[in-house]
Amino acid sequence: MEPINDILECAVNQHASDVHLTVGVPPVYRIAGQLRRGTGEPLQAQEMESMVKNLLTTKQWDHLVTHGEIDFSYSITTIARFRINAFRQRGRYSIATRFISMDVPSMDGLGLPSCIRNFADQKQGLLLVTGPTGTGKSTTLAAFINHINLSQYRHIITLEDPIEYMHSHMCSIIDQREVGIDTMSFAQGLRAALRQDPDILLVGEMRDLETVAIAITAAETGHLVLATLHTPDAPQSIERMIDVFPAVQHQQIRTQLASVLIGVISQRLIPSITGDERVLATEILVNTPAVANLIRLQKVHQIRSMIQTGSLYGMQTMDMCLHQLVQAGVISQTEIDQLHVLSTKSNM
Repeated sequence: MEPINDILECAVNQHASDVHLTVGVPPVYRIAGQLRRGTGEPLQAQEMESMVKNLLTTKQWDHLVTHGEIDFSYSITTIARFRINAFRQRGRYSIATRFISMDVPSMDGLGLPSCIRNFADQKQGLLLVTGPTGTGKSTTLAAFINHINLSQYRHIITLEDPIEYMHSHMCSIIDQREVGIDTMSFAQGLRAALRQDPDILLVGEMRDLETVAIAITAAETGHLVLATLHTPDAPQSIERMIDVFPAVQHQQIRTQLASVLIGVISQRLIPSITGDERVLATEILVNTPAVANLIRLQKVHQIRSMIQTGSLYGMQTMDMCLHQLVQAGVISQTEIDQLHVLSTKSNM
């Protein structure tokens, strides 16, 4: 059996973002967005089960046996951290692994627009980072925390599932709590955090009404809240937060969001023109008084035009960003065309 560490080190050396281990095929690596099958023998059921057991504590193994899946983090000292989901399929065990660098990312290193620094310098409010799974939302939030940590004296509490990037105490004090280990749920951890004298709260994912409600309240009561949603763009992100509540509360939530929302960063990772990496593309909404008014008046569908004309405030649509990347020779027009085709199909 090939040790799991050897497989993961191979992934790091190939600059893979993900590794898939499943019975019947050799390890499969996602490199620059494309799946590539590794060399070697197909994985067997017994070795997959042994591999999974070796990664888990007794408590985690019991959880996997009972529930059929589990999320956790795993480290290879000095090399990398990994976010791992182990699960059963057809009665056998499989692993999906996401690479996490040991180095906490910087905003410049990710290629985030300079205007985004203004979001990180706010003292209170709600900032959303959105996009489909695997588009780097956690990495962007880690860069925000790193930026604050290097320059501001704040108490930061993160709620993650699992913890990905490990932050050191620099100017700020950072308490990182993992759902399922340090707290039972995002909602429970977020409610408790309000009694822990935080300045900044990071919510790894807003999955339910209770978490969304507490996040809005936290932003209203003087905290900076950073959170993610699996929504494709800014208008849909706002609608999602409103729609999670009963209809009778919608107007109240619109009023609250109009007041506390700082902005929305929606992102995609696009294969580079060389094909050896993926490039971050962002849509940016800044909550100006005009945008806030549209939210209050139930005219979220008009926000798209505000983004298109809001470059003075640092706003940009995804298309604007993509065309800039094409003009800079970073990505190809073909990638934009394919993205538009997928977007059209998803909206049919």
